[in-house]
Amino acid sequence: MSLFFYKAIDQDGNQKEGTITAVNVNVAISSLQKRGFIISDIKSEEDQGGILNKKFTFFERVKMRDLVILSRQMSTLFEAQVSALRIFRLLSSESENKKLARALAAIAEDLQGGSAISAALSKYPDIFSGFYISMVKAGEESGRLDETFQFLADYLDRTYEVTSKARNALIYPSFIVMTFFVVMGLMLTLVIPKISAILVESGQDIPSYTKVVIGFSNFLVDYGVFILLALIVGGYFLYRFIQTGPGKEAFDEFKLGVPYVGSLYSKLYLARISDNLNTMLSSGIPMVKSLELTQDVVDNEIFKIAISKGVEDVKGGISLSNAFGKHEIFPGIIIQLIKVGEETGNLGEILGTLAKFYQREVTNAVDTLVGLIEPIMIVLLAVGVGFLLASVLIPIYNISATF
Repeated sequence: MSLFFYKAIDQDGNQKEGTITAVNVNVAISSLQKRGFIISDIKSEEDQGGILNKKFTFFERVKMRDLVILSRQMSTLFEAQVSALRIFRLLSSESENKKLARALAAIAEDLQGGSAISAALSKYPDIFSGFYISMVKAGEESGRLDETFQFLADYLDRTYEVTSKARNALIYPSFIVMTFFVVMGLMLTLVIPKISAILVESGQDIPSYTKVVIGFSNFLVDYGVFILLALIVGGYFLYRFIQTGPGKEAFDEFKLGVPYVGSLYSKLYLARISDNLNTMLSSGIPMVKSLELTQDVVDNEIFKIAISKGVEDVKGGISLSNAFGKHEIFPGIIIQLIKVGEETGNLGEILGTLAKFYQREVTNAVDTLVGLIEPIMIVLLAVGVGFLLASVLIPIYNISATF
């Protein structure tokens, strides 16, 4: 619960000031309006106390793992026929994630005021996606909330496992590449200049490959700071560009075009699309709505545009297989299997099979990538460092041999 300071006008037109305790600002405003107040200003205790007393919630976030656990707990409690209001209050008090706990407490207040669960969840789009809310709404309409939350927990668990595996696979090679450039940079700016000074003072002929290394080393020593600043500024503007629509589309297209890694990303998105559609269609959500929500959660602009065009085609009476068949990013196997599912009436099962297939493909691709990258990067690091050392040690050896 939080304390809020308010200024308001009562029914007689008099100015009122005071405090009210509530779960969040929306609940506080609703309580004051029920008293007949017209609110002119309302601030939380943190805002009233100044910037030093504000809670820094920027780093607070609800992880997918938290939602998996939450969904499983709700499934169990609904199956035990515990009331929704009691469930959200109980889970609010038990949640270790402060942001999630505050949201669950506020949702409980909304439920007490007569709100539907899906409507209360929709007030927190940064926690509960449109897909999640639509699934809950379908569960409310069918009266099978326990099964719905079990579906959600299983789906989120699969998505978390595949996504985290792909992400973790790229962390190790990124670390190796960064280590490679740091080691090379330190050698070129700290070690090579000292050794090159000895070579120059000796007056001996320096091999051409050694001259190249020394020249590059001198360039980094003289202009390294400017290069670093240019990289930082360039990286910042690149990041800002990627946040824009055209930038994100260009970056997503680049990711899909990178050899092998692009194939990994493509399989990851195809697994997500298939699993998402399977889960929603199995819960009785219409095809068009399922596609619209899948478009929002796929997290890739290229696939999002293709699905968006597919939505328009399906609305126009075209089958899903023909709609997806217009786009090369969907492999032929997906088109053919979706067509079989449409003809047999087992589209949900077919999509579930496709999701499992691509999840296995992602897992295998990640394992292969990790297995290949580790020895390759180690060899490249060794060759790079070895070349630098050889380019300066061989001339030094030749100098010592003359004495």
